[in-house]
Amino acid sequence: MVRMSEESRTGQVRPDDAGQALPEYAERVLEVAELIPPGKVMTYGDVAEWLEEGGPRQVGRAMSLYGGAVPWWRVVRSDGVLLPGHELRALERYRAEGTPLRQASRAAQGHVPKLDMRRARWDGDTAESGAAGDARPQAPEAHT
Repeated sequence: MVRMSEESRTGQVRPDDAGQALPEYAERVLEVAELIPPGKVMTYGDVAEWLEEGGPRQVGRAMSLYGGAVPWWRVVRSDGVLLPGHELRALERYRAEGTPLRQASRAAQGHVPKLDMRRARWDGDTAESGAAGDARPQAPEAHT
């Protein structure tokens, strides 16, 4: 994935791997992922609700295709199960950030912990993330 440049952080169009502009919806999903504070998570459905557009599958698709340049491990499944195939990478980041985890049962495959969704879930309060004002990404028609 392309690493986010300073230009993309300042609101200019972020390129994908092929140098093409990202679809607007994907750009907005990535903006939300960047707002989630360390140690917190949002579900795919939470992100869709925040954007007031799409659903969990659309958010998951955008994260799958374009999320490598943002804190992808902070956008998760609602059941707290770590992203299949990326469990160890995500777990390393969760531990470094102090994200609340629940110990896996002995019956769990690989004994990989799950996220403690009750404690880790972020409600989108931008004061908690340190962002100033309402940092909610807006739909294109809302920009005037």
